[in-house]
Amino acid sequence: MNNQPVAFPDQTPDECSFKAMPTSNRILDVLCCVLALPVLTFLALLMTVFTRLVSPGPVFFRQERVGFRGRRFRIFKFRTMHVDADLKVHQNHFKQLIVSNAPMVKLDALHDTRLIPGGWMLRASGLDELPQLINVLLGEMSLVGPRPCIPGEFEQFLPWQRERINAVPGLTGLWQVSGKNRTTFDEMIRLDIHYARHASLGMNLKIIFLTPWAMAVQFYDTRPSGNVAVPAAPLPGSILPLTPTSTPPSIAA
Repeated sequence: MNNQPVAFPDQTPDECSFKAMPTSNRILDVLCCVLALPVLTFLALLMTVFTRLVSPGPVFFRQERVGFRGRRFRIFKFRTMHVDADLKVHQNHFKQLIVSNAPMVKLDALHDTRLIPGGWMLRASGLDELPQLINVLLGEMSLVGPRPCIPGEFEQFLPWQRERINAVPGLTGLWQVSGKNRTTFDEMIRLDIHYARHASLGMNLKIIFLTPWAMAVQFYDTRPSGNVAVPAAPLPGSILPLTPTSTPPSIAA
């Protein structure tokens, strides 16, 4: 895959240039990971026991994702689905979300039978994502950034939508604290691009501060009987109104 940044058709080379992760962000990432490692170790032990009881198989799930500048890496998660789960179900759901311009409701909220008992709670709370602290330590991810997509999803992006990979992928991000499952695919892409263009330590700290509330909202929305029709307020002062379109957006600083 091409490792050069993906620019908008109307951008000059200077406008599409960007820097890798700032040193301050990397220090914040490593510090938080070191502090969280005891918690991750304890949860891994609990998940080992829990998984053995409800769904025989590996505790961790690994999957190839598209990272910074298109580089491939394998993401770590606690396994929340049965070992023989059909991944094509998610692929078909994603294709429908792209063309429908509907809120990105997760299959978890639609009684997904592929989930192990209690799996929806782990996913809704974000606990299944904690092993990605390993990816953060390895420098493949950051605490804050766009969620890394799988290669099959990335192949469906329009050229202008691929600018989202010009930022290091993260555990949480602007999209997550701006509505997440209540937003459309087009809105998610625009939020990710806005972050890729305007990321800063201040924005990252603001997103981290808002993440616990966003996770509580996600937990409510992802309940099997949850309602995701209520719009969510965006992160104050950081994004403009988002209008669905198939053309490159113009996002101001």
